[in-house]
Amino acid sequence: MFNKSSSALFKTSRFGLPLLASLFLGACSQPPKIEKVSGYAEGTSYHVSWWSKTPVSTEKVQQQFNKELAKIDLEFSTYRPDSYISKFNRSTSTQWQPASKDFIDMLLLAKKINQESHGCYDPTIEPLFALWGFQKDVLHVPTRKQIAAVKSDLGIDKIEIDQEHMRIRKRIPKLQLDLSSMGEGYAISKLSEILQSDGVKNYLVEFGGDMKIEGEKPEGQKWRVAIEDPIPLKDGVRPYRIVTINDESGVSLNTSGTYHHYFDDKGKDYSHILDPRTGAPVTHDLVSASVFGHNPIAGDAWATTMLCLGPIEGLEVAKKQGLAVYFIQGKGDKFSGFKSPALASTQRVTFDGS
Repeated sequence: MFNKSSSALFKTSRFGLPLLASLFLGACSQPPKIEKVSGYAEGTSYHVSWWSKTPVSTEKVQQQFNKELAKIDLEFSTYRPDSYISKFNRSTSTQWQPASKDFIDMLLLAKKINQESHGCYDPTIEPLFALWGFQKDVLHVPTRKQIAAVKSDLGIDKIEIDQEHMRIRKRIPKLQLDLSSMGEGYAISKLSEILQSDGVKNYLVEFGGDMKIEGEKPEGQKWRVAIEDPIPLKDGVRPYRIVTINDESGVSLNTSGTYHHYFDDKGKDYSHILDPRTGAPVTHDLVSASVFGHNPIAGDAWATTMLCLGPIEGLEVAKKQGLAVYFIQGKGDKFSGFKSPALASTQRVTFDGS
């Protein structure tokens, strides 16, 4: 499964980071009814709701999901020693190695976002995450010398890609790769493709809190979802903002946050979000970022990247890249949200109270 806890830049359901709770409001019991499938995979839970004028068997959908999730696990899981990515990480060879199209596509996207985020997004920082103790929850502050030594073995730019021959290679033997920051988005895209291949045009796929929503409800109602309140509850989550999905052609929604996992050292709080450029936890006050887009894989990566960039640099990058982002800043127990220009001007979604 995707090791969301093994890379400091990546959000993880294990730490209870922000969920996008689905709100099924209004009557939906009349035919055709909303079908539902749920389960646990890749270290988190998933919930899928859909309806179709032409009946689609839930048993068939579940079987298709299970098969696809098992395939994803075998390729991308950093927990499984027999997965493709685990074998790639263990190898110290700098020779070319074959890779699937999906794996290469995700690496190409990672390189693109790395450049567009000024290096803030980098899925090779697992060793840095381990250095700070987040990997095994043995948290401590490393020395500058230790940080510098680990940083020398990092960098998505140190992976070469040969698309023509479907292969990749490391430039340095110790390089480690973890694509968990795109993991939930990738799973969402694959489950959505299954529904579409079955002729389903109206659905909500939620995986680890991230989502893709397409179409509408049976009676023509819009799908509605919620961004989680930054203040955690002992018995669950509560909505911070309610969002109506207007674009029936499909909207992806990915959220990441800093506020559920940190540690204290000598009176100073350290976030689990690390900036690969400095090798240290971020110090800004951005606690949550939700990215609305078309591609859940890119949205997944950008959501976590915004938590690295922070409210000021993140907003500038969002402006330049045309990203629709909802930011939440927090000081103590007080929170305030604001939109990027692309989100403020879009008609694809509507925020209640806007």
